[in-house]
Amino acid sequence: MQGSIIGSIDLTLVTLYMFWLFLAGLIFYLRREDKREGYPLESDRSGLITVQGFPAMPAPKTFLLPHGGSTSAPSGKVDDREILATPIGQWPGAPLEPTGNPMVDGVGPAAYAARADVPELTIDGHPSVVPTRVASDHVAARPDDSPVGMDVLGADGVVAGTVRDVWVDRTEPQIRYLEVEIAGPRNVLLPMTLARINGRRQVTVKSILAAQFADVPGLKNPDLVTKREEDRISAYYASGNLYATPSRLGPLL
Repeated sequence: MQGSIIGSIDLTLVTLYMFWLFLAGLIFYLRREDKREGYPLESDRSGLITVQGFPAMPAPKTFLLPHGGSTSAPSGKVDDREILATPIGQWPGAPLEPTGNPMVDGVGPAAYAARADVPELTIDGHPSVVPTRVASDHVAARPDDSPVGMDVLGADGVVAGTVRDVWVDRTEPQIRYLEVEIAGPRNVLLPMTLARINGRRQVTVKSILAAQFADVPGLKNPDLVTKREEDRISAYYASGNLYATPSRLGPLL
């Protein structure tokens, strides 16, 4: 129509274009927000290179923690822990080869995040993961079901120690760790997810050997486990699936 202003506008196309703009903005926003942790990446070529890609990292934002205090992200903190491994080649991105005991040195699958060295807390501010000697209101439904007193066997079938207590998660009704007394004497934690109880009432562990229980990371407080300690312990056991024996490093076929 002559003189018409909106006669040639297709409302469907306008709606589609608006949706595309919204989607592009949403992708940009989410892609930038997911760079609040883990960025900038480190370059193999030079420490002067900032690897962050597009879009760039967002400005720091302060988050209030539920039990007091605050934290900022990106934090600007640099993980300056020494990497006890060397590249197998001179090209960027070459795989790292451990220079010592990778299970202890935190290399490869034994690597862990340097989380806060404080316990995980419940909503009312109490430590979440504790032994039943502390959480005395948590007991086995049937006394015969308790793993306390059972022998713990490593992947080689050798007895590594004896279960002395059970660590429970107060926020979820489940067993998180078994406390194992090994030679020394010394008590170490065994993640329940990596343990099995066989028909002979023994706790079996497939990831590490009996002798390797001696190097399981310990606790600063015998009745508390911090977030960082949990990550170190879990990483140690998990890395045994690759590092526990030389044969595990080879190909399956």
